[in-house]
This record gives sequence, structure tokens and C-alpha cells, in this order.
Amino acid sequence: MPFLPTGRKRSLSAPKQPVAIIGAGIGGIAAAVRLAVAGHRVTVFEAAGSFGGKMHQFELPGGYRFDAGPSLFTLPGLVDELFRLAGRRPEDYFRYERLDPITQYFFADGTRLTAWADEDRFAQEVEAKLGVAAEQVREFLRGSRRAYEATAPTFLHKSLHRAATYLSRDTLRAVAELPRLGLLSTMHRRHQQAFPQDARLVQLFDRFATYNGSDPYQAPATLSLIPHLEHGLGAYYPEGGIYSIARSLVQLAEELGVQFRYHEPVEEILTAGGRVTGLRTNRDVYDFGRVVSNMDVVPTYRRLLPQQPAPERTLAQPRSSSALIFYWGVEREFAELGVHNIFFSQDYRREFEAIFREQTVADDVTVYVNITSKKTPADAPPGHENWFVMVNVPHDQGQDWPALQQRTRAAVLRRLNQALGLDVASLIRAERVWTPPGIAADTSSWGGALYGSSSNTRLAAFLRHPNFSGRLEGLYFCGGSVHPGGGIPLCLLSAQIVADLINNS
Repeated sequence: MPFLPTGRKRSLSAPKQPVAIIGAGIGGIAAAVRLAVAGHRVTVFEAAGSFGGKMHQFELPGGYRFDAGPSLFTLPGLVDELFRLAGRRPEDYFRYERLDPITQYFFADGTRLTAWADEDRFAQEVEAKLGVAAEQVREFLRGSRRAYEATAPTFLHKSLHRAATYLSRDTLRAVAELPRLGLLSTMHRRHQQAFPQDARLVQLFDRFATYNGSDPYQAPATLSLIPHLEHGLGAYYPEGGIYSIARSLVQLAEELGVQFRYHEPVEEILTAGGRVTGLRTNRDVYDFGRVVSNMDVVPTYRRLLPQQPAPERTLAQPRSSSALIFYWGVEREFAELGVHNIFFSQDYRREFEAIFREQTVADDVTVYVNITSKKTPADAPPGHENWFVMVNVPHDQGQDWPALQQRTRAAVLRRLNQALGLDVASLIRAERVWTPPGIAADTSSWGGALYGSSSNTRLAAFLRHPNFSGRLEGLYFCGGSVHPGGGIPLCLLSAQIVADLINNS
């Protein structure tokens, strides 16, 4: 008989009662650690054969290793905090370095720009390459910092769906700041006003909308706080790649007694009398009074709670963008490239119109290339590199993805060939592709949307699904499809919010 984590006769009112977590993605792993530290017995159910969710790794023939999903790492203190909560030294499990430079930018007109970690040096680089005064750049980055510091403590670290959140002075101050921070304008308009003399710099800062799968021509200017994450707080590279984040936290979780049950997909969340009572998996039925879903909120309701009324308005919010990713083993090293590289299209507005209005991919695309072998040489054979090549695309709505994949691959190669002055296709020695339908199938992300809903409206942050159920006692949510959003830092913060809700209940 399978292990019954709760014990059939355990009182649901007992303190520190066991908790089930659905999904071993980064949010679920972090929630498991926090709850285990607080004294809960935690069991994580995962449909796949291992942990990580989108944060998994694989190898291609020839000796090329890839991080499959997330590639940018910011706010490393959120990971360190988990080890310290458990009384461990983070450096005994997990190490990282600050990137300098952060990103190499290649514009369609042939201009190249380096984003240095030092804000002053970056501002001087912009002045030298683009002709925009360094002080303009510094002032913009100061504004980005002010917006982050004014809003992050409330809008990222707390539940927006609890009345108590709005009773603090800090929250009232943050809400009062929203109009001044650009809630009524757009990111693109904010950037255009900051840098009216150079469309290239506007494009550079517009791209930060893609960090939560949104459109800078629609997303509120409040999101211009995102550049502060990189330029103010720093971008980092974990030793061994992004996968090492999940690996180190699973090691910690297991040391704390968390049980991971792989190849055991949850088929239903069981309920009775307005509360959660357990789970049914492909193996057995388990008693639990508290369940945390780290699964995308749409399939959580549609598949796991088919008898319960769903929050249709929330589930109907416009989805974020997805990605079309080409993983290439490349038979050459490129000194002009770094860990993060952006090759901009000529017409950025057209790209986003295609994604969000036409649900297709433009003929000319912006290309992101991540190369971890720059920092971890073992990720590729000597003299070679492992290229993670990504294009922002719409989430899956039944498009002809084989045709879009073929067309987009050709557009990617055109952009790279033009920027690098050679035939990139002739250097590709190994290849794999991840499409939105593949992302949806592999990670249960609805339509392959990487960040759940988009942030293309001024109230999007308030319309994301809360970290708890308003209908079912004992049901909680974490991960990229709920508050505060997608990406590694926000998933870690969602785990913090959920753990606080459970521990304080």
C-alpha cells in the first residue's frame, strides 16, 4: 500500500498538519522548504520523473548540456534565504557570481552595445554608442529603482487579496504612488518620453516587458521598474547553470524530510463540505487537509477540480506570451558573445502586434541567445558552444506550429547571420526545438503561456489568481500563473506568501 502522508485518523485541526504540494517546479520546491522548516510534513507529487518543471536540463548528442527553461537569474538572496531559514550556509549548497557584462545587444542597424553591471559604466556606454547623455540614462535608472522600492514590498511580497494587506501604511503609500509611477500610461510611452532622441534605447528598455510575457505597447508604465532588477540589483550566473538552483533546493528539502513522489500525477483534488480533504493520484487516494497547487491555475481547475465552480473571470484573463526555443550545439566559439545576447528586430511594434493581436509570429524577430558554456565550459565540447535560442511567440491556440517553427527558424538565422557576418546554420551540429504545444504538454502550462496571464492592463496585477482559494478552505496556489507572477524570483515569492498564509492560518 502506498505511503499515506497524513495518516487516515489524523485530526484536520491539529497544528502543523501535513501538506501536499502538486508539482515540483521551483515554486513548489521553495514552498516545500518553507513549510518543512515551519514543522509541517510535506509531500510533493510530480507527474514527471524528476524535479524542476520548466527548470530542467538535458543533453544533446556531442556533449552539449542545456538548461531547458529559465535562463536569467536575479534576486539570488531569495534562494539564499531558504538555506538560512533551515540553519544552513547557502554556499555549502549553491554558489553564483554577478555577471559583468550582463548582456550584449545587437541592433538591426549594426550598432552593438554592452550592458555593464555598473550603472555609470553602462550610462557612459550608451552615451558613446547611441549619443544619449549618460545623465539621462542614470536618471531613468534612478526612477526605475524608486518605482521598485515603492511597490515591491507590497505588490510582490504580500498577498493582494487579503484585506489586512491594505491596512498598513506602507501599502496605502504604495497604492497612492501608482498614478505617479505610470499606471495610466504604457511602458513604451514612458521609455519614449525618457529617450525621445533614440529609438534604439527605447527598444532596449521596452524588451523588459517580455520578462513577464507582456507587450510594452500595452503594459502599464509601472513595469518600468523591471530594469532595476538587472541594472540596479544585478544579474547572476549560478555555478553549474540554472538547473543547480532546483537541484540544491531539492537536496535541502529532502534533508528537511520532504518526500518527492515522481511519476505520480495528481488526478483530482478531493473536497467535502467546502474544504480540501485529500488527493487522488494515478496510484492511490491520500488524506490531506491542506493542498498547494504549483500547477498552472487553469488546468488546476479544469482537470483537478472538475466538480467545483471555477473563477471564470480570472481564468479568462489574456495569456502571456510563450516561446519558441531552438537548442543548438554550435561548432565554434564567438568572442563577441556573452552569456546573454539580444539581436533586435527592425520593427519591434510589429513583433508585438503579431504576438498579441494576431496570435502569430512576425517575419522579422528579436532573437535571444543564452550561452552557458561561456561560464561552464563543460556544457559544450572544446571549441564549441551551446546556444539556447529563443523567440517570443504567442501561446498555443491551435496555430500551425510546424509551419511557424520552420518560418521562424529561417527568420532567426537571417537575423543572426546579418549581425555576426557568417552562415550560422553551417555551424549547427545538434538541435532540439521546444514549441508552445510542447511546453504545454511538458509543464502543464495552459497553452504554453510562460507566465500565466499577461500584464497588459493596468489592473492585471490585481486580477491574477490569489495564492489561496476563496471557496475551498485548505487550498493554496503558488507558481508563475498566480500572484505575484512568473519568473524565478516571483515564483519564489509566491512560495513565501503561501507558506505565510498556511503558517498563520
